[in-house]
Amino acid sequence: MLHKLNLEHILFLDIETVPEQEDFEDLTPAKQKLYADKTQYQRKEEFTAEEFYERAGIWAEFGKIVCISVGYFNFKGNERKFRTTSFFGEENDLLKRFKILVEDYFSLPHHLMCGHNAKEFDFPYIARRMLIHGISLPEKLQFYGKKPWEIPHLDTLELWKFGDYKHYTSLKLLTELFNIPSPKDDIDGSQVRDVYYKEKDISRIVTYCEKDVIAVAQVILKLRQKDLLEDHELISV
Repeated sequence: MLHKLNLEHILFLDIETVPEQEDFEDLTPAKQKLYADKTQYQRKEEFTAEEFYERAGIWAEFGKIVCISVGYFNFKGNERKFRTTSFFGEENDLLKRFKILVEDYFSLPHHLMCGHNAKEFDFPYIARRMLIHGISLPEKLQFYGKKPWEIPHLDTLELWKFGDYKHYTSLKLLTELFNIPSPKDDIDGSQVRDVYYKEKDISRIVTYCEKDVIAVAQVILKLRQKDLLEDHELISV
């Protein structure tokens, strides 16, 4: 089935997240207590909630999205292009702009959204943050009442599992296995918080996020046994 998909019908995406506040002490006392309760199992006795706060961005209830990057294929005859664009700035605004893109260009039944580990992270994270901001969900992020095979999402991690549900493979490892140029040549996810809050360098985060989107598209090409994208086929808009 993967080989039969029209690549132009897929919206590839990746998100970058950070803790909702720069420091634990900036949270309200109630939110501090709730974060401590939420992370108790992960922290055990090794860290206090404050020491563990640098990881708060992985939870939609205590983090926020600072960048959503998307990419899509365009074919004209034998010419192939892959275009990327990013939404960044205030979270409420970037989510609304992302929603407009999805509803205007990727809302038909045959359209799909694709990411790496996106079914476990990116898609639910976006949906939760939209609802927190009072933004109604686009159809592509509405899961209620749908059977698993009716949800219009592709996940390169899930495709690589081949049904082995206990198996996790990072995007970085897949790019190494398939000789795909690594998207992790500058920063990694653990550094995004400091780049955002301390360096205040959103452009660096955007570049990193877009490289992940390209890497996901490259993995899909490899799984379809197609040629990788070359630099002249990549366009950032």
